[in-house]
Amino acid sequence: MRQDRFLTAILAGIGILMLLSLSLYFLRRVDLTYGAEDTPSGVLRNYIIALQKRDVERAYTYLADQDNKPSLAAFRAPLESYLYRELSTTAVRIVEESVQGDEATVTVQLVRGQNQPFNTSFRETQTATLVRQGGAWKISSAPYPYWAYEWYAPEPVKPVTP
Repeated sequence: MRQDRFLTAILAGIGILMLLSLSLYFLRRVDLTYGAEDTPSGVLRNYIIALQKRDVERAYTYLADQDNKPSLAAFRAPLESYLYRELSTTAVRIVEESVQGDEATVTVQLVRGQNQPFNTSFRETQTATLVRQGGAWKISSAPYPYWAYEWYAPEPVKPVTP
């Protein structure tokens, strides 16, 4: 009889811990909402949110018009093939913004590997660069996995045959 009470107390404690952890998980989920786009940090934040929401069309609008800018289809391809997987295990925090004329640098801290239970996550500091085009800030480069090299890679040079 005494053992039954002890077992019941243990099971009740486990149940309470499970309910507490589930309620914290659902209550602490942050709904990603877009913000103001009047600063380089705001544009970068909205770009990251668009990628996390898989709103490819909106994310594409934040790219700078530069040489070799990818088409929307070329922008979408690496996202669907490998970047979305990387985005799911990477968190980002905007640290600092530096503006000099029509160019800006936004320093971000990336936390990688956060969704894997037995792996340790690691932090690294990277920078994103933005340029002002037509009065709006546009992203000219960002850290991986929010940027794929092939988006602005020059087309390969084809050998000339004599």
